[in-house]
Amino acid sequence: MKKIFTLLIAVLLSANVFAQSPDRMSYQAVIRDASNNLVISQNVGMQISILQTSTNGTAVFVERHFPTTNVNGLVSIEIGDGLLVSGDFTTIDWTNGPYFISTETDLNGGANYTITGTSQLLSVPYALHAKTADAISGDIIETDPIYDASAASGITTTDIANWDDKQDELTAGTGIDITNNVISTTNGVTTYSIGDFAHGGIVFWVDDSGQHGLVCAKEDQNTTGTTWNAGANVRTQARGDGPFAGETNTSIIIAVHAAISDNGSIYAARICNELQVTEGGKTYGDWYLPSIEELSLMYQNWAAINATAIANEGSYIAYAYYWSSTESSNTHARRFNFNDGLQFNSDKSNNCRVRAVRAF
Repeated sequence: MKKIFTLLIAVLLSANVFAQSPDRMSYQAVIRDASNNLVISQNVGMQISILQTSTNGTAVFVERHFPTTNVNGLVSIEIGDGLLVSGDFTTIDWTNGPYFISTETDLNGGANYTITGTSQLLSVPYALHAKTADAISGDIIETDPIYDASAASGITTTDIANWDDKQDELTAGTGIDITNNVISTTNGVTTYSIGDFAHGGIVFWVDDSGQHGLVCAKEDQNTTGTTWNAGANVRTQARGDGPFAGETNTSIIIAVHAAISDNGSIYAARICNELQVTEGGKTYGDWYLPSIEELSLMYQNWAAINATAIANEGSYIAYAYYWSSTESSNTHARRFNFNDGLQFNSDKSNNCRVRAVRAF
């Protein structure tokens, strides 16, 4: 049986400062496989449930995470900051316990959970209950002196007159604008991170500037599989295999098949080339079949892609073969296995899934 060893549960974090009550809990665990080996540098899927009363009690809060283990097999997540399934972490009545935490884990990075563990939350709920404290009983003894004749040392009359108006002293630097207490940039530059939902899809690679990169569609364009060719095997010379190479490959594949062997069928490159996606009121039509390296980059950021896809009514990248636009020979092209991250040469007449990408 696969095993998960919990090292540390419920270290309080706070999104605010100055004695604010925390709205999240830090959770860490070491992941091991069925042979008791550490699961190292691998995407895993986790579902966290807060159970009320008993280990089989009602789930008052459920969320999902898709973390990556480190070189020691350790995963670190923040409960209360994941992909919400049900409930509201901030409204849990911690006085109405006891409460238990249930952890379900999928070593393949999806939502097919094969590992389950449950333990009781002990001290953490009392710390969280501090946010509901609304009264103080007994005498309050203040030992600071009362300055009724002059300001205390180091405090000027200007400070007293403007104690709640310090934003007037803010000075905008280069590329910054401050208007009515709103601070904003003036250069119009937007940067992106892995997992952002932008430019019609999900960001899975960005350049050093953070302004340009690659996105994949939020769902597969063909879930039953399609062929790489258009009815007959021809050598297209679509050999590009690096980032952005898929765009040129796709144009070559379509042009060669149209000139030599297109029987009118729907095939991988054509599906991507004809894709139209409308997001945020804008339609994107410049999609293409990814190169083998672009599929590899998607695999490296599989967990982030899946989390964003589900959050935006998309679908997981399946544990299946996906066509690349990188050709191997007149009869074979490269395909990528998202089950184990391996690449293969495959007959162009075989059926594989397709997920389109585009550059921005």
